[in-house]
Amino acid sequence: MNFKITVLPGDGIGPEIIDQAIKVVDAVCRKKGHEPQYTRGLVGAAAIDDSGDPYPEETHAMCMESDAVLFGAIGDPRFDNDPKAKVRPETGLLAMRKKLGLYANIRPITTFPSLIHKSPLRKDLVEGADFVAIRELTGGIYFGRPQGRSEAGDTAYDTCVYHKYEIERICRLAFDFALKRNKKLTMVDKANVLATSRLWRETMQELAPGYPDVEVEYMFVDNAAMQIIQWPKRFDVLVTENMFGDILTDEASVITGSLGMLPSASIGLHTSVFEPVHGSYPQATGKNIANPLATVLSAALMFEYAFNLPKEAWLIRQAVEASLLAGIVTEDIEPLNPASTSEVGDLLADWIDKSNI
Repeated sequence: MNFKITVLPGDGIGPEIIDQAIKVVDAVCRKKGHEPQYTRGLVGAAAIDDSGDPYPEETHAMCMESDAVLFGAIGDPRFDNDPKAKVRPETGLLAMRKKLGLYANIRPITTFPSLIHKSPLRKDLVEGADFVAIRELTGGIYFGRPQGRSEAGDTAYDTCVYHKYEIERICRLAFDFALKRNKKLTMVDKANVLATSRLWRETMQELAPGYPDVEVEYMFVDNAAMQIIQWPKRFDVLVTENMFGDILTDEASVITGSLGMLPSASIGLHTSVFEPVHGSYPQATGKNIANPLATVLSAALMFEYAFNLPKEAWLIRQAVEASLLAGIVTEDIEPLNPASTSEVGDLLADWIDKSNI
């Protein structure tokens, strides 16, 4: 197969971790006889510096013409520390999601046996944890209008808005995932307080009879935040709105032992985007110390969801497990004797080249 992949390294450690993911993609393609074709674009602070636009039209056109987008990270302290900045890198990420119609973010939360001792949770709580969080990505408070500040500047407001069709499509997707897994679906909301959450719950209750094989439960977000830490193995598929999903999945990432291990896929109406959950980690930029595994595992999701090649995805995951077992990992996992970012990428590619799988 031939693939057209748009590569958006972004900011901070983005270029470094993306380079390792491309090493792995190239190795898999060599092994399986595929031909990747890459185009590179600017996004985030790098794009602001170049054109003033965090998601330029040129970048959007590249994404629309590709089979998949492999994305690094967005964020820069220059903007984080300036509350009056008129344009921000993160605006580019929101624009990309909206213009590509990426209404669903898929985040698998899985544990690697060789990393369980790195989790801050007890082994008996973490071992065997395996669930998928599905976050609505283009609605809610991040996109709601009106949004802004009063003329005096002493009042700020954000509006949370959801339309029924937005809730229906993400819930149907969650049901589909549940049917392919253990047929258990948890919807997280705050229906005791928020009108939008009551619409979410009402919509889910209307859809549920159409999926009689799926067990549906409803959970308030504060309870869900506690349950993810107390009993992560109780979840199978979890679906929720934009801001709740943002917070809960970052919380859930610690189950794996490192935020640097958590991949994601953003899917929807147009080209899908595959990216690590972590941010741009500016303190590590250029030091060759960042963990590339979340980005590499995001590339595995790309093979699975964008190219429908689950065997290639499995091969990448086997390579990651091999690096963990060999202890060839970065300092977030092994601070005493760490490997560099590029060494991890080289090991993964070499393992795939030499494997008999």
